[in-house]
Amino acid sequence: MTQNILRRILDQDSRPDPYPLYAEMRRTPVLREGDGPYVISGFRDIERLLGDPRISSDARNLTTAAADPLAEEAGADAGGDPGGTLPPGFLRLDPPDHDRLRRMTSRPFGPPHSPRRVHGMEAELHTVVDGLIDAIARDGDLEHIDLVHEFAYPFPVTVICRVLGVPREDEVRFHGWAETIAASLDPDPGESDPHARHAASGEARLALGGYLAELIEERRRRPGEDMISQLATADGPDGPMSPTELLTTAALLLVAGHETTVNLITNGVLTLLRHPWALERLRKDPGVAAPLVEELLRYEPPVQFLPHRTPLADIEVRGTRIPRGSSMWLVLAAGNRDPEQYADPERFDPDRAGLRHLGLGGGIHSCFGAPLARLETQLALTRFAARFEEPRLLADPPPYRANAVLRGPRSLPVACAGVRP
Repeated sequence: MTQNILRRILDQDSRPDPYPLYAEMRRTPVLREGDGPYVISGFRDIERLLGDPRISSDARNLTTAAADPLAEEAGADAGGDPGGTLPPGFLRLDPPDHDRLRRMTSRPFGPPHSPRRVHGMEAELHTVVDGLIDAIARDGDLEHIDLVHEFAYPFPVTVICRVLGVPREDEVRFHGWAETIAASLDPDPGESDPHARHAASGEARLALGGYLAELIEERRRRPGEDMISQLATADGPDGPMSPTELLTTAALLLVAGHETTVNLITNGVLTLLRHPWALERLRKDPGVAAPLVEELLRYEPPVQFLPHRTPLADIEVRGTRIPRGSSMWLVLAAGNRDPEQYADPERFDPDRAGLRHLGLGGGIHSCFGAPLARLETQLALTRFAARFEEPRLLADPPPYRANAVLRGPRSLPVACAGVRP
């Protein structure tokens, strides 16, 4: 095993293709370099640990951060910004607090209380997607289209704004804050001054918190049908959320509600352009969209690894004892290409039968917005295939974002022969 594989994965140069490094990592089922985190990369091990109640997502349970420079930075961000202005959302909490907040958030979002929230948006989402493509055809340069900025980013941002009740025109305000907060998920981006990153993250959280506090108060005075209004005025079996809980939940939904889906759509377009047979198949048969997106979640997951896990008791994985309070990483993208789980795992194959993957996490922290993310991606890829004539990549690999956890292209330059009406 080559040393410093984690540093190599976090290095920007590895962003276009980290999969050879993941294959190298899988040779050691439980990898630990020096005093670093325990890294788990096999599918079955990750799947089991995601559902293990002894595994904590709360950074306050991490007791070995001082001996783990990678985890130390992660823990600081996981616990909120340095000033404590915006505590972690339920994604970074354990039961019972996690379960209560997720249950309360689910009431206005999905079954059983709001069973048609996502399904009922399909026609509206279709209109948004086609409107973006119409704008590209009408105003854009078809010889140079940035699919991220003109398509994959504005679509989920528009959708999450409508779901939450956030004015779409405010995107220019929260875009930078969301990017800074998402970037803080990386355990160690290799900068010379990690304290500067913590400070930037804290400022972004403070600014986003202030913005959302004003919006929540406005929705409380004049509630609508959006999720923020419903959460702000709800008084269900669990009682109302506290002001801090409401604020952190709204921030989590706004940031997570578009950051991962942008990557999933962009990775999907890139994958289709690299596999023209799959693009043509989707164009001829939109019914293949659902299994194609599931294979995409395996093949190019938007969340590559979870660096914020801690055992609450000593556990054993593949004969290795992992002490209570240790830093533990679950590398979802490595598990998704584990040859012990999949035949020919490096091949993109939408026809895989009975596909199980880690692309949306698992256990109690499985992706809250999974139904919406699936629908958005299916629609985006289907309409891309149907309407863009002879699309081709202008750069392969495209330029990638610095973020190693939320991995995806920063831009995706493509050209096409035309746009079908």
